[in-house]
Amino acid sequence: MAAAAALLGRAAGLGLGLVTAAGGRRLLRCGTGAGLRERGTGTLLDAAVLCWPGGAAERCLSRGTSSNQRPKRPLTAYFRFVMDNRTAFREKNPEVSNTELIKKLAGAWKELPASQKQVYEEARKTDWIRYGEQLAAYKAQLTPAQAAALKEERRKQMARRRSIRAKRELTLLGKPKRARSGFNIFLSENFQQTEGNSPVAKLKKLFDTWQKMSASQKQPYLQLAQDDKVRYENEIKSWEAKMIELGREDLVRSRRQRLKKKPAETAKQTATAKAKASSSGKKAKLKKSEE
Repeated sequence: MAAAAALLGRAAGLGLGLVTAAGGRRLLRCGTGAGLRERGTGTLLDAAVLCWPGGAAERCLSRGTSSNQRPKRPLTAYFRFVMDNRTAFREKNPEVSNTELIKKLAGAWKELPASQKQVYEEARKTDWIRYGEQLAAYKAQLTPAQAAALKEERRKQMARRRSIRAKRELTLLGKPKRARSGFNIFLSENFQQTEGNSPVAKLKKLFDTWQKMSASQKQPYLQLAQDDKVRYENEIKSWEAKMIELGREDLVRSRRQRLKKKPAETAKQTATAKAKASSSGKKAKLKKSEE
């Protein structure tokens, strides 16, 4: 129930919510920006209505200040080269895919003489000096509350990026997909033909249907889920053995579990040692007093 509700929340929310402003206008609260946009128009409203008490950093910051207003980091020398030459390379190679085009640009950059690369490096250095000045001015106009909120927003952004990179790495390494639940299998088999004005409406309808199904009706899906669990366990064991051979023990479940348990076990051992020391000290004092 809780897992399905969370699934519904993620599908329905996506960081968005409706609020009503003065005059009865329906407004859409941005999930990643700093303000409100009028529903149906996408127009960003003025700063006077951007904030409300208790707004989180991702939704709103005082006076409309957002990490989106933070000066952008300058491009690297390589990306400057790509931006300057992409159009010309596309005209010369109209039939190639974007991936192949980037490969051609990367090859051209490698073969570029050092003197020509230096031009792009000098432009990068100049922009970095300008960026430093702009960043200092941006930070200087922030209040302590804004600075703290933006720092927290930045921390969450970096955490999301690390998570995405980790998932991409696991995909490239061929990690098996997790076993599906009975409800997820039911969902995938019936989602397309279910009536609904939106994916969220379909999801809610299927969730309600699943809740009303009898145990015998759910049994085929639960059996498929059990079979999928066996499949996953067999595949993950084989995959983890391969990761150990590659020297990636950090990706093995038992290794990660030991690392998680270690701090807790260390704390417990320390507490036990202290308790024993305290007990021994009390006994020694008691014996001395008796003497």
